[in-house]
Amino acid sequence: MKCEHCTRKECIKKTKTDDQENVSEEAPSPIPEDRETGEFHKLADAKIFLSDCLACDSCITAEEGVQLSQQNAKDFFHVLNLNKKCDTSKHKVLVVSVCPQSLPYFAAKFNLSVTDASRRLCGFLKSLGVHYVFDTTIAADFSILESQKEFVRRYHQHSEKERVLPMLTSACPGWVRYAERVLGRPVTPHLCTAKSPQQVMGSLVKDYFARQQSLSPEKIFHVIVAPCYDRKLEALREGFSSTSRSSLGADCVLTSGEIAQIMAQSDLSVQDATVDTLFGDSKEEMVMRHDGASSDGHLVHVFRYAAKELFNEDVEEVTYRALRNKDFQEVTLEKDGEVLLRFAAAYGFRNIQNMILKLKKGTFPYHFVEVLACPGGCLNGRGQAETQDGHVDKALLRQMEGIYSDIPVRPPETSANVQELYQQWLDGVDSPKAQETLHTTFQSPEHCAHSLDIRW
Repeated sequence: MKCEHCTRKECIKKTKTDDQENVSEEAPSPIPEDRETGEFHKLADAKIFLSDCLACDSCITAEEGVQLSQQNAKDFFHVLNLNKKCDTSKHKVLVVSVCPQSLPYFAAKFNLSVTDASRRLCGFLKSLGVHYVFDTTIAADFSILESQKEFVRRYHQHSEKERVLPMLTSACPGWVRYAERVLGRPVTPHLCTAKSPQQVMGSLVKDYFARQQSLSPEKIFHVIVAPCYDRKLEALREGFSSTSRSSLGADCVLTSGEIAQIMAQSDLSVQDATVDTLFGDSKEEMVMRHDGASSDGHLVHVFRYAAKELFNEDVEEVTYRALRNKDFQEVTLEKDGEVLLRFAAAYGFRNIQNMILKLKKGTFPYHFVEVLACPGGCLNGRGQAETQDGHVDKALLRQMEGIYSDIPVRPPETSANVQELYQQWLDGVDSPKAQETLHTTFQSPEHCAHSLDIRW
């Protein structure tokens, strides 16, 4: 039977009932049970399964399977235990970066405000032995700002001979993996080259922060807390473009649900703590987000920027109009009866598949599409919005959506810290270093599965 997320005509995805113990058939545990007897061993029993991932397991190579098996709590606790031993040469600075879409989950779980939930989470992580806890909003600032400039550049370049539109967002790893491994050309040239917030955060921690602390990147163990299992695959993506594991921007990704499980099993005494920043001793006193219903808000911010840059139109309120369903919506800029910009949000693989079919036929009318693999967006990531029997927890999701919508919005252009980083870290806004650090390339296999013909 083909599951709703499968990208193959014949699904070979394992389920939890089919294989309760294996993440991948060829993926041995990186830390044998008899070696890990430290203080945290009893907490390190959270497992991940390829069935939790939105990508089909047939696109996981054996090498990736081994690496994927390290994306769990056991690897995290292994580092915590090493840090408590006398051999300081093996000690690492533990950094945890938390995605803003994970915080509503903890707020709902603890019945706290999102700021208080952030402080509770930070306090717990530091009680474990984590040295720094960051918020990834600043990384999303960079991703959005670079996406804005790229869209305007593509708009000017677009022609019948050079069709660089629509621009498709690339912040969702489930969607990107599907595009790279299954669709290939002609889809991958439409992917925005701006790195995702997770990838930018990896560079901030392993490059900028490491320099500020006079540390080599391999002395930092960087953990991402995210709502989605596909973020684990995204962490591997950068590593496979290099020969060294130390080049990974994120060494380990744990879902919100995995962290909640660790918290539930812990009897540590916890004091709330304020989230750190990348700038010395300053702290993040208040949780902020970008202007998106359940995501990092690429569509809204790119739309406003493009309207101003291309047509000198100031857009205050961005109005979504649902079309096929609530997960396919469009936003238009109109003047004197003419549509100047037509943007869309396509969430969930059914809507993505319809989008690809129309793109292939040349009947897709949009300039820009915010593409997310999860129906309902990032808040509905399968690492935090599922019941124990694997279904969407609709009541929890509605609660998280309400919590997320109440978080104050901060436009990325208003961040003085981002502008400072552009100058001090990247040698300027449009410098070669900024291009190299904040942008990526995509694989385009010549022979891909005939997925464009799959009916969902």
